[in-house]
Amino acid sequence: MLPAYLPNPVAALCGGGTPIDLGKNYSDNRRLFGDGKTWRGLIVGILAGVLIGLVQIWASGTFSFGMLPQQTLLSVTLLAIGALVGDLVKSFFKRRLGKERGAKWPVADQYDLVAGAFLLLLVFDPAWLFSQVTLAAFICILIITPILHRAVNIIGFLVKVKEVPW
Repeated sequence: MLPAYLPNPVAALCGGGTPIDLGKNYSDNRRLFGDGKTWRGLIVGILAGVLIGLVQIWASGTFSFGMLPQQTLLSVTLLAIGALVGDLVKSFFKRRLGKERGAKWPVADQYDLVAGAFLLLLVFDPAWLFSQVTLAAFICILIITPILHRAVNIIGFLVKVKEVPW
């Protein structure tokens, strides 16, 4: 899951600049995504996810990590893109609900990246998803994700990358 876990914090760290929604509002007169979702963050976040995935592919081939899923270029790309698309979709709905940037939205805040990543895998590489993500691995992902999410957000808050620690 590293190719899905890494893009969001990297996007927050390296983001800024032009918002993805270009400052446009939806029909409800609220921003599509908000200023926190930028092109630079999206691109750098995806590249970071793909890069860590390529490192995993290399390490798996070099050190024979047989117990880990065997990543492919397609799987790491879909995981990285899916994680940030999931975050964008969540932000879109957050704005529709009138929630401001940084407002808590339990469950959605923790699992948006997992939902986005798995949905893209399901659509574009289901064979990899079903052959590599076992039920046990899926349960581990469901348990580990909110813990990692909270830890990374606290670190982001402490180093002043995030305005709130959640």
